[in-house]
Amino acid sequence: MDRITALRLHEMMLLTRVTEERLVLLYRQGATLGSVYRSLGQEATACATALALGPEDVIAPLIRNLGSMLVRGVTPEEMFLQYLGRATGPTGGREHNNHFGSIERGLIAPTSMLGALIPVMAGVALTFKQKGEARVAMTWIGDGGSSTGAFYEGLNFAVVQNLPLIVVGESNGYAYSTPPTKQMKGRLAERNLGAFTMEVDGNDAAAVFDAASEARARCLRGEGPVFLVCETFRMKGHAEHDDQRYVDHELLESWAAKDPLSRFEAWMAEKGWPVEANLRPRLESEVSAMADRALAAPWPDSASLTQGVYAAPPRQEAR
Repeated sequence: MDRITALRLHEMMLLTRVTEERLVLLYRQGATLGSVYRSLGQEATACATALALGPEDVIAPLIRNLGSMLVRGVTPEEMFLQYLGRATGPTGGREHNNHFGSIERGLIAPTSMLGALIPVMAGVALTFKQKGEARVAMTWIGDGGSSTGAFYEGLNFAVVQNLPLIVVGESNGYAYSTPPTKQMKGRLAERNLGAFTMEVDGNDAAAVFDAASEARARCLRGEGPVFLVCETFRMKGHAEHDDQRYVDHELLESWAAKDPLSRFEAWMAEKGWPVEANLRPRLESEVSAMADRALAAPWPDSASLTQGVYAAPPRQEAR
């Protein structure tokens, strides 16, 4: 990647971390309408893969892929409004966390039903093929989500139809509290169903970007779907309500030494590409201001409860 791309990738990864740190504070203050799901330690797999795509491509992130949404133009303020359930948020207070889409930004809304987005995105990729469009679809899946039927059905369909789909497998160590060794035989990469498979160090942002760029190029050449497996680690519990007591402390320490942000900063330094000196303070200030605006935003009007639920409100029968 060139210097401009590297600087943007670094900023997106740091913005992801700073935004989530602020979300954690809001959660601990009792301000969020539910828990917070961190991507700490996995910022490279979300940001670098999304950044390798073109503006015409389409993504469908999961709960730990906030970074991919920021890359596509979603703002931290939108995330705060969403987590706080405010009327001016993307779903008007009707949903939580990152469960919203933006078609104009090439963003399909995430879902909690893990694996379900793979057949959805295979369908999106099918439209690209049918229309002869040079576009790619991308979605993500974790260790646990790869055990669902939808994962197999969607990826198999993409392989059979030779579709321009990239499935990013985030091998992050745990499916909630279950390690991969207790829920699968072999490695995540072996669940490829015939898709061209690439494995990469998920904490090496430059390597992830290169691999995702190659995966996109393969798709655009008509060579079918790619299963891009990123070896990484979930550095926090399933969510903020999970204290992660089931993870060995030494294992966490070993992965902390592989932090994707510090590794990428070292890589950039070797290239002679210094990062912005006051980037973190600037981002923290901007994110803090966004959080304050979100906290001051209005709550939804109860009279609007049924808006957006039906294509047309159901008619009330006369009694």
